[in-house]
Amino acid sequence: MVAFGKKLKDRQIQEWLGYYINYKLMKKKVKQYANQSQAVTLDRRYVLKDFSRMLDNQIETIVLFLLEQQGVLASRISELNEKKDSLQEQPDISKINELREAYRAVGRDLLKLLYFVEINAIGLRKILKKFDKRFGYKFTDYYVKTRANHPYSQLQQVFKHVGLGAVVGAISRNLADLQDRQGSYLSIYDQPALPLQDPVVDSMQAAVDRLSHSTNFLNFLAQHALIMQEELPSPVEEEVDDQKYHFMSLLLNLANTFLYMVNTYIIVPTADDYSMSLGAAATVCGIVIGAMAVAQIFSSVYFSAWSNRSYFRPLVFSSIILFIGNTMYALAYDLKSIPVLLIGRLCCGFGSARAVNRRYISDCVPLRLRMQASAGFVSASALGMACGPALAGLLQTNFKIYKLTFNQDTLPGWLMAFAWLIYLVWLWISFKEPAREAEVNNVPQESNADALEKGVVEPLLLKSPENQQDEDEEDGDESEEASKESHQPVNSIAAAYRLLTPSVKVQLLIYFMLKYAMEILLSESSVVTTYYFGWSTSTVAVFLACLGLTVLPVNLVVGSYISNMFEDRQILLASEIMVCLGILMSFQVVFQYSVPQYVCSGLLLFVSAEVLEGVNLSLLSRVMSSRLSRGTYNGGLLSTEAGTIARVIADATITLAGYLGESMLLNVTLLPSLFICIVSILATFWTYNSLY
Repeated sequence: MVAFGKKLKDRQIQEWLGYYINYKLMKKKVKQYANQSQAVTLDRRYVLKDFSRMLDNQIETIVLFLLEQQGVLASRISELNEKKDSLQEQPDISKINELREAYRAVGRDLLKLLYFVEINAIGLRKILKKFDKRFGYKFTDYYVKTRANHPYSQLQQVFKHVGLGAVVGAISRNLADLQDRQGSYLSIYDQPALPLQDPVVDSMQAAVDRLSHSTNFLNFLAQHALIMQEELPSPVEEEVDDQKYHFMSLLLNLANTFLYMVNTYIIVPTADDYSMSLGAAATVCGIVIGAMAVAQIFSSVYFSAWSNRSYFRPLVFSSIILFIGNTMYALAYDLKSIPVLLIGRLCCGFGSARAVNRRYISDCVPLRLRMQASAGFVSASALGMACGPALAGLLQTNFKIYKLTFNQDTLPGWLMAFAWLIYLVWLWISFKEPAREAEVNNVPQESNADALEKGVVEPLLLKSPENQQDEDEEDGDESEEASKESHQPVNSIAAAYRLLTPSVKVQLLIYFMLKYAMEILLSESSVVTTYYFGWSTSTVAVFLACLGLTVLPVNLVVGSYISNMFEDRQILLASEIMVCLGILMSFQVVFQYSVPQYVCSGLLLFVSAEVLEGVNLSLLSRVMSSRLSRGTYNGGLLSTEAGTIARVIADATITLAGYLGESMLLNVTLLPSLFICIVSILATFWTYNSLY
């Protein structure tokens, strides 16, 4: 790995070298300002004016070249359009295919131009941040505000790239016209919901979305997986990605995610009844539910380390240990043993392979499919969360086979044991272990259009501050060895923690808070609703399933509409406040506790927490160090550990609060949720004031 300045140089197209942002020159200028300010007192207005003029000249060079290239592409499209018009009078299949390939060739050249804009945007954003860091000025805010909407500002071309969008539209429309639509008279304008199925068009649209930072449902949902990517990662040939990619293996990976989430939540509606049937208090359900999360704290680490060497063996081990754990959970009823019950749940937690699931998508799915696979990972988790309680509600029966009891308490264990056995057989037959390759540091320059897919998701001049580690990596441009060391994956939790800046810690605190609040709501739902409303297991299961089913629709609304109307941090703060309001509404104070109050407050809390999770992870992926994008102790593992620890503490709180009696359980468990939520809101305000 090399520092940003060298990576920028390596990605440049040779024939366009004179038109890229001169990152090295501007970095020297910043250093020159810093040295002069130590010797004499520099006039702030002079520095701002001088550096602004330098940036303006750099941007003008980029934009004028961009306009020139757009004109070349427009001329080529115009010539192709004339050929297309002549073919409409005398259709020729071979010539139509040639014309289609010619349009695609223009599209591939446009991708090179989009990538040109993207890496220049990255360089501009980084040099602005470097300037702010060295001098303590809010120069970025000043420069963007004064240039972004000015009628003569050429920065608009980088922000809005209207001309590029028009070229994308022309290529897409003409390729659609050349498709065989089996006699259809409709155009792409008549069927906007049906995207053009062409890989070049898909790549162009993805590139435009990255530049404009437009958010859609798939993109927003994929960010929940927190599968981080580096800025300007080393190019890897697409053929190599395709060799490692195996659809059935990916499907098995997602099936593991789905079954594990079902396994987690299938016992929630019946855990209190099971505990009482074994002679324990109903609130012991907190320990029963939380035992799985306790083990997951440790399993996440060793599964993440194991995935450095293999994917197949960890998934096999996961399936076996989950089969054993669920069998023990079911047998505990006839053995009349709480320890067996808890050991069974601990075994289920030790089989948590979510670190492997996430790592497989990051390492073995091609970049062009990674967003869809990440969204599939999140969708599988959400559906598993909804299906778990729903299945528990259906398992309302009671019979015996020999000495084994099958009822609403044991059937979840037997069902999941059978499911993991079937999955293990499927895994053994169909999973393909991807080939392991040595990491390549020096890769020849990639000149084809697929290079754009290795770009970044971060938008131009994103207002999120990057952490100190990333800035240190930039300062190491002169020393390749130092840069290589700074980019190496971390090898311990302690080292990973040292890379966390205050803003990252705030994001992890928010993640901890929302997971804690959600776990309190879900885990104690059966005990609370039975005590206050006399709900049956089936009713609790329906309520929890309905909560789980809100995950995808809520993310659809936020990802498609709300995130395009408001800044992420505005949504973040608003959803934190709504979570706090949901917690306050859940308290039982003076009046008789009612079903509408519980359902409405629980729905508000859960939905707000879901919105908060998506936006929070989106921000977290942008401010976390690039060193945490790979290796055992990666960003995904840190967020998983934060959420798992929150669940453990929440479940322990439920059990401890049970000693005060079921009448006190609701209010006592909500108090820590309220406290942590208020702290996270204050921390968010502090982050705004001190960093932004």
